[in-house]
Amino acid sequence: MTPTVRKPKIIKNSVRTRLIVFGILAVLLVICSLLSDHLTPYDPYLQDLSNAKAAPSQQHVFGTDRYGRDMLSRVIVGSRTSIFSTLLLVAIITAVGTVIGVFCGWHGKKIDTVLMRISDMFLAFPGLVFALAVAGVLGGGLHNAIFALAAISWPKYARIARSQTLAQKETPYLRAARLSGSGTVKMLAKHVLPNIIGPILVTSMLDIGTMMMELAGLSFLGLGAKPPIAEWGSMMSENRALFTTVPWITLAPGLAIFISVMIFNLLGDTVRDYADPRTRGR
Repeated sequence: MTPTVRKPKIIKNSVRTRLIVFGILAVLLVICSLLSDHLTPYDPYLQDLSNAKAAPSQQHVFGTDRYGRDMLSRVIVGSRTSIFSTLLLVAIITAVGTVIGVFCGWHGKKIDTVLMRISDMFLAFPGLVFALAVAGVLGGGLHNAIFALAAISWPKYARIARSQTLAQKETPYLRAARLSGSGTVKMLAKHVLPNIIGPILVTSMLDIGTMMMELAGLSFLGLGAKPPIAEWGSMMSENRALFTTVPWITLAPGLAIFISVMIFNLLGDTVRDYADPRTRGR
């Protein structure tokens, strides 16, 4: 008799392995960005015009820019600005969107209608185009770029939190908690949030790579971090005119963005697969 192959268990183990691998890579990336000041072989802001536009070599792995600054050092130190700005942005839109969504789903009525129509208005515009307009009005800068992206990115989380709250609102256990005398705050904190946080966290994990690209895009267009701050998007923008003659100056931060976005996207996809009940063999 041919033994039955337990495919769900094999799939589950595969997803768990990928989750561990990509989780370790993401954690290492964050730790390296946190310790970036101690990992740079040279001062990332030290100018040496006699060594400007030097090609990649043993001394300067990624070469030097137009001011003779070591590109590897600038890419490493720029990881702190790029990665932590992205994580801060994702944390803001997740928290704001979740609070608004839970509030609308729990209370409903007129405030729900007003806030959802506002979210519809934000969702009606292409995200990056709307962010460009907001950042342009605010005058650019890294903080304004984060605010601009946060202003147009919260509706997605509000929609998810609202739908999940509405689904939980009429469940038997929540009715029992209401009859037992539990207050609104206690019911939200103890019963609603723990049961709706899963899809929200999965969405935020998937959004890290997207937000990193959009933040770098605003910086590339001059509406984000300003030179001489080492930030990957602004570094590409600052040296884009030299791409045909000294391409390594632009490719170095571009490669850093590609690797970081790929790691976070793969981690987000794996978290989504792991959170899928079908993957667990149910």
